[in-house]
Amino acid sequence: MKGQQNTDFDRISEAIFYLRKNFKIQPSLEDVANKLRLSPHHFQRMFTDWAGVSPKKFLQYTTLEYAKGLLKKNGSSLLDAALDSGLSGTGRLHDLFINIEGMTPGEYKNGGKDLSINYSYAECPFGKILVASTPKGICYISFFENEKRVFQELKSLFPNATYHQTVDMIQQNALFIFTHDWSQLGKIKLHLKGTDFQLKVWETLLKIPMGKLSTYGQLGEQIGNPKATRAIGTAIGNNPVAFLIPCHRVIRSSGEFGEYHWGDSRKVAMIGWEAAKTDMINRNDL
Repeated sequence: MKGQQNTDFDRISEAIFYLRKNFKIQPSLEDVANKLRLSPHHFQRMFTDWAGVSPKKFLQYTTLEYAKGLLKKNGSSLLDAALDSGLSGTGRLHDLFINIEGMTPGEYKNGGKDLSINYSYAECPFGKILVASTPKGICYISFFENEKRVFQELKSLFPNATYHQTVDMIQQNALFIFTHDWSQLGKIKLHLKGTDFQLKVWETLLKIPMGKLSTYGQLGEQIGNPKATRAIGTAIGNNPVAFLIPCHRVIRSSGEFGEYHWGDSRKVAMIGWEAAKTDMINRNDL
């Protein structure tokens, strides 16, 4: 089942890339299915099961016009307006149930010599992930293609820590974000190594509601340093916890989605997936 989930995301990612690259010619369902070597029926069902909407509807959530409309609608007050109508509850749950605790210098000194880190490999709607935790919380989540390489990336952060390949309750609780109703989730604590500035940026990212987008400039205004866009971009690029800290929701002021540490197509997939989920939730609340 997990292997099938990953195969499906690989195909979905390929489909999204193809649709966006050829949006001017409006590829048909048959065109995309043929590109993926699937029947149109199989492709439509697979995509709808993943996104909750059709490929055509999904593509609307990933256009430049849609992104620019969101930015224009929300303006610089995006984060302050997180609890506005239609966004109460689920839209802002990142901010409500995910808490960041910064590691003390004593915890990560000497390459994390005194840290005990559990890690495991899992799969989610956006591909394979490595999840790592200390006794205090999640310290690392990364998408990956190669298990050995991603583990080495984790070890480079804490080269002298003690590692155990095991699944613990901290990891399981965090992974529930992909499979459970968010209103039923427990508190997720992140235990992160970072500078005061990085931690401030990461905490601000948690305030961007699901289905919404922000820019580097808007983040700068929120942290009281509107000219620090370059430093903010660096802090976002160093985000050690994929998806839970939603750096994928930050785009360029032009409306272009921009680059993403774990792959540009994955960023597009995540933005569209969240927009579709948010629309469904809001419709159900009416």
